[in-house]
Amino acid sequence: MCGIAGFAGPGELRDLQAMTRSLAHRGPDGEGMWQDADRPLFLGHRRLAVIDPATGGQPMFTTDGQLGVVFNGEIYNHRSLRAELEARGHRFRSDHADTEVLLHGYREWGEELPHHLEGMFAFALVDRQQARLLLVRDHFGKKPLYYAVQGDLFLFASELAALRSHRGFTGVLDTEGVQKFFLFAYIPAPSTLFKGVRKLPGGSLLRLDLTTGASRLVRWWRFRLEPDEGWAQRRGEAALTEELRGLLLQAVQRRLESDVPMGFFLSGGLDSGTVLALARAAAPHHLHRSFAIGFDEASFDESPQARRLAAQLGSRHQEEILTLEGVRQAIPQLLAGLDEPLGDASLLPTHLLCAFARRHVTVALGGDGGDELFAGYDPFLAVQPARFYHRFVPGHRFWRFLVEKLPLSTRRMSLDFRLRRTLTGLSYPPEWWHAVWMGAIDPRDLPDLFTEALPLETLLADVTELYRHSHAVHPLDQALEFYANFYLPEAILTKVDRASMRVGLEVRSPFLDRDVVDFARRLPARFKLRRGERKYLLRRAVAPWLPKTVLDQPKKGFGMPLALWMRQWPDPAVPREWPGLRSEWLLKSWREHQSGQRDHRFVLWNSLCLAYGKYQDALH
Repeated sequence: MCGIAGFAGPGELRDLQAMTRSLAHRGPDGEGMWQDADRPLFLGHRRLAVIDPATGGQPMFTTDGQLGVVFNGEIYNHRSLRAELEARGHRFRSDHADTEVLLHGYREWGEELPHHLEGMFAFALVDRQQARLLLVRDHFGKKPLYYAVQGDLFLFASELAALRSHRGFTGVLDTEGVQKFFLFAYIPAPSTLFKGVRKLPGGSLLRLDLTTGASRLVRWWRFRLEPDEGWAQRRGEAALTEELRGLLLQAVQRRLESDVPMGFFLSGGLDSGTVLALARAAAPHHLHRSFAIGFDEASFDESPQARRLAAQLGSRHQEEILTLEGVRQAIPQLLAGLDEPLGDASLLPTHLLCAFARRHVTVALGGDGGDELFAGYDPFLAVQPARFYHRFVPGHRFWRFLVEKLPLSTRRMSLDFRLRRTLTGLSYPPEWWHAVWMGAIDPRDLPDLFTEALPLETLLADVTELYRHSHAVHPLDQALEFYANFYLPEAILTKVDRASMRVGLEVRSPFLDRDVVDFARRLPARFKLRRGERKYLLRRAVAPWLPKTVLDQPKKGFGMPLALWMRQWPDPAVPREWPGLRSEWLLKSWREHQSGQRDHRFVLWNSLCLAYGKYQDALH
């Protein structure tokens, strides 16, 4: 797990040094840099040594010097790939570095290489003989990769801050990126905060011709649900349950390899409990370590559940109890460390959990992906009622007017909050419901927030395209495709990457194993949500390993009292001088929220992100 950076075109070694060193938090164990003797091409790397610390340094080259790579991530099937490649005549220099598999794999399979990889990865591979640079990102985009074309200069890096560290970078804030941030509460790929800067989407490959400067983007994988009723009926529920159980066990086994200490995030819920229980089943004689944080406020504290589950599963459990006030005071410093804003306040407890775990381990396994693959979120329960309401209930404006009159509550997932969010989404076409439900702002407020608000058709074009080109027929499957293509990679995985890599911790996600994902893609909707029971088949698959209390408890999530905090925030933070952003509307929103007139919690969190973020200097 590392940070990568590089460029082709004008610049010097000191530019590469500045880019690479801005990523030091991602790779505290080592630094490597390379400059091509034949052309202006530079590769840089910061290393968090997890696999083969002795011989896995980067940039790494083949013995003939024709292929080189800088790599961020882990390849979980590297041992089987190494054996396959050695059988085909390839000779490895490292002991067991997964990085070297990329070099020999590319020589054997070319641009088909990503299809052979099981893992999380973002890498840049230079083919000196073909004068070609490839940027590749894993299926869901678990590991970040940005790039920019500015005249003759091509830049790439794990973070925006590294791009901006090159003296030739000229950053102009992109109004569309900022508007998407308020609409989605994250900035979906390929958009970023800066014009001319792009995120390489998950499942994508960018090919750069080092001679002409021409580039081409290729989508090598995309999440699409292809439910197979015939397969499901032939197999039967018992066999499907057993198959999923075996795939999950295999996924965890693949992620247990590490040359450094490893632990497990444990909330006491279904997904994280499943990962720890499977690890115990896979390695029953190993001492497993689990980590949790709790809060002094009982309604937000999951530590008792985590403690009980750890005792039942036999892990060595450690927890840290935090005060909510102390957590709130950490917000400005945390947001100041982000080089791209993220409108999810659970970033804060996630970061604190990562920091706590990092004091004891270098690698942690978590439960990300289970909700998006097997229907774990509350909005999935709303899909069918929303469709009924949309088709048969008249007077939407009247019902929305009535709900707006309900007293505001700052409690987590209160009834008035859920009703307001649901009816707001239902004010728009069905393909936009989930984007609006999960977003930071009611789209009707965008013209008040921005001097030149872009049309919703423009801001939501990618969501519309996904919906209209989907093969999914069942409304639940359509919803799952939105969450797996947008919310999971751009909000959840981005949050975990930023929170963990700020402290040099690698986090692995067994639910996003390639084989588990392919199984979930084929699984009909009735095995995910049945009679109001979410994760129907998953619960049955893990029932032998988890206590009934965990299987039956409702999803709680990693929540924070955001509405209350924004009411008590002492100095309303409003980003100044942002192009096209009406700061007076944000100030009005602060006043309305703090007086209890309206609930603007998510808009105000976004306001904090922009006000405290390190990108403020781009305004000048």
